[in-house]
Amino acid sequence: MGKIIFYEERNFGGRYHECMSDCADLHSYFSRCHSCRVESGCFMVYDRSNYMGNQYFFRSGEYPDYMGMTGFSDCIRSCRMIPMYHGSYRMRIYPHADMGGQMMELMDDCPNMMERFHMSDFNSCHVMDGHWLMYDQANYRGRMHYLRPGHYRRFSDWGGMGPRIGSIRRIMEF
Repeated sequence: MGKIIFYEERNFGGRYHECMSDCADLHSYFSRCHSCRVESGCFMVYDRSNYMGNQYFFRSGEYPDYMGMTGFSDCIRSCRMIPMYHGSYRMRIYPHADMGGQMMELMDDCPNMMERFHMSDFNSCHVMDGHWLMYDQANYRGRMHYLRPGHYRRFSDWGGMGPRIGSIRRIMEF
């Protein structure tokens, strides 16, 4: 089980709310969030309800001023607990929507999609095993997107604003 605590003020002040599972709408618990503490597990937090909008990965630790670190607004509206996973990792990525075009497979981290696959625009993927973070820039920078097992028929299914993928990494930090 994971546990994250959201605080209204910086440095863990003000009202707070504890989450130990997914929460599609946190707005009723607090109006703003400036700090958080992950006591166990890993979480994705989103600036819109229903796991939409900008997202950021938090692992166990303290984030006394997460806005300064992430560039997020003061709105955390939903969070998703990332389940523990111990096994192999496998993802297939495709240049076209609906798993079209030449398939490329990943089983490990890829810090630079352009160097490895000589392209960076991917429109669909199939996560077969494991949980992954996808970034729009190389070397695990830029906007990130959480991918759990399933089919993502177009880049908008994982929350992407476009097909550009700069890097991908496995979530293995528990």
